Amino acid sequence: MVYNVYVIELDKEVLSSKKFREKNPCMNTGKACFYVGQTTHDPVRLVPEIFTKFNPIAKRKEAEYIEQWITEKLREKGHGVWSN
Repeated sequence: MVYNVYVIELDKEVLSSKKFREKNPCMNTGKACFYVGQTTHDPVRLVPEIFTKFNPIAKRKEAEYIEQWITEKLREKGHGVWSN
């Protein structure tokens, strides 16, 4: 089984979520917000320039690590990110 990480741009409506704001205390609300995930299925549409260089991934633990890494990198740039 192989895994794929993916990134979805979220609607700005997510900014109204207290839980989202708590997870992203340093986000710049003028920047895009994202969901970062990983799956055994093929990613469909999304933000491929962020994640395609990592896919496919052979092991789930590696996919989880990359998912978290992308999440942190986007947050460092001021983006709001939802991730598991």
